Amino acid sequence: MTVVAIDGPAGAGKSSVARAVAERLGYTYLDSGAMYRSVGLAALSARAEPAEVVPRLKIELDGGHVKLDGRDVTEQIRTREVSEAASRAAADPRVRAAMVEQQRRVLSHGDWVAEGRDIGTVVAPDADVKVFLTADPAERAHQRAAELGADPQAILAEQTIRDQRDSTRAHSPLQAAADAVALDTTGLSLDEVVARVVDLVHAAERGQAPQARPR
Repeated sequence: MTVVAIDGPAGAGKSSVARAVAERLGYTYLDSGAMYRSVGLAALSARAEPAEVVPRLKIELDGGHVKLDGRDVTEQIRTREVSEAASRAAADPRVRAAMVEQQRRVLSHGDWVAEGRDIGTVVAPDADVKVFLTADPAERAHQRAAELGADPQAILAEQTIRDQRDSTRAHSPLQAAADAVALDTTGLSLDEVVARVVDLVHAAERGQAPQARPR
């Protein structure tokens, strides 16, 4: 069993990188952010607090598709409104406890590339490889704005608030694990970032301490 943990702030490319690394290595991809987004969507739909809805939710991650109580919500959970709701949900310790329990259960068998904001610090602190992706805030906002067809400045403002909330929350704050390799993706292509992460995994397989290659 091998677990690769990829953490970092919104817009750093975690999902794209983790998905591509999993495909390259033949591992399974775990999108923890999709789980919190599903909770956020459910809370919005029910007009209830995330902690009220999370105990009864069934969230399934299947080949890039996300199902919430049997319904495909892959597209619905990517809206700005749901992103904001997911961030609020993730700040609730009751929601985080429920999600962490599910994620640990999933990661206990097989080979995984898991991405999120606390995989290497809380969910899988014994992960074989830990990577903390970062990027210039303006570039992160531009990338997210392009995905949503939104104004980059508006996204940057929202992103700043979300980064502050994620990094200062009392439970499982966004931070790099002490033994994580920090990798700045600013100006790098997806293929370049994936190649560097795959190199780290191969180095770990050879028993070498993971180190990021110089830019």
